[in-house]
Amino acid sequence: MTVSTADDPIKLAEFEARLERGETIEPKDWMPEKYRKQLIRMMSQHAHSEIVGMLPEGNWITRAPSLRRKMVLLAKVQDEGGHGLYIYCGTETLGIDREELVEQLLTGKAKYSSIFNYPTLTWADIGVIGWLVDGAAIVNQTMLAKTSYGPYARAMIRICKEENFHKRQGYEICTVMAKGTPAQRAMVQDAVNRWWWPSLMMFGPSDGTSPNSAELLRWRVKRETNDALRQRFVNLTIPQAQAIGLTVPDPDLRYNAETENWEFGAIDWAEFQAVISGNGPCNRERMAARRKAHDDGAWVREAAEAHAAKQAARSREHAA
Repeated sequence: MTVSTADDPIKLAEFEARLERGETIEPKDWMPEKYRKQLIRMMSQHAHSEIVGMLPEGNWITRAPSLRRKMVLLAKVQDEGGHGLYIYCGTETLGIDREELVEQLLTGKAKYSSIFNYPTLTWADIGVIGWLVDGAAIVNQTMLAKTSYGPYARAMIRICKEENFHKRQGYEICTVMAKGTPAQRAMVQDAVNRWWWPSLMMFGPSDGTSPNSAELLRWRVKRETNDALRQRFVNLTIPQAQAIGLTVPDPDLRYNAETENWEFGAIDWAEFQAVISGNGPCNRERMAARRKAHDDGAWVREAAEAHAAKQAARSREHAA
C-alpha cells in the first residue's frame, strides 16, 4: 500500500480518474491520505458495531423460548462476531493494527452504531432487532458491496448474505408474536414502538448536516446518501409491518402516490446526538462489558503470543 501525507496532484488526478471509470482500489494501490483515513474511520466503526452488537442479543440466548430459538440466536450472534473479524482484517490492509483499532473503541475514541445503546427489554426486542435493525443494515451494506475499496466490498458480499438470514429470523419472530395471544401482540408492538426511530437514525445524520457524506460520495466509498438509504428502508419496511398487522409510531406517516414514497415525520436528532456522545440508555453498560471482556481475555492473547513465539523458534531451529 502506498500512501502520502502530502498528496501528489498528478497521482490524485489519476486516482480520481480511476474512480470515475468505476475501478476498484486495492491495498497496494496509491490512495490519498484522506481516503485512507475515511475508510479506517468508517470500516472500524462498522467492525466495532458488529462486536458491540453481539451484547444486547447475547443476553437472550439462555432465555429464548425454545431450543430452536436458542440455536438460531446463537448462530446469529456468532455470525456478528465473524462480521467484525472480516472487517477488522479489511481495515488492517489500510496500514492500521487491529490492536490499535480495539484500543480506540475501548477508550471511546472510535464510535459504533448508536442503535446498540438501547436495551432489549423483552424477547420481542430480539425479533424487532432482526427485522428492523438488520433490515436497515442490509439496505446500507448492499450499497457498500459496491464501494470503491476492494477488501471492504468483498467482505460485504458474504456479510449481506448472512444479514438476510438475520432479518428473516427476526421477521419470523415478529410474525409469530403478531399472530399470537393479545399479550404477545402487545409485546411485539411495544418493541416496534421503541426501536422504530432508532432504526431510522442508523443511517446517520440528514444529508444537509452529515460531515462526511460529500467526501465519501465523491470517492465512491458510499454510492447513495443517508437520506436516500433511509427512504428506501422505510419504503421496504412499512408494507412488511402492514402484512403482519403492526404499526410504526409515526402519526405523520403518509404514502405519496406521486413519488411512490412513504413520507415520515421528523427524526429527533437531539436524541441521536446524545446517544453517539455517550449518553444513551446503555452506552456505559456496553462499554463496561467490552472492557471487561477484553481484560478477561488477556490470558488468551498472551498464550497465543507465547505459542507463536515457540513456533517461530522451532522454525528457526529447523532452518539452522
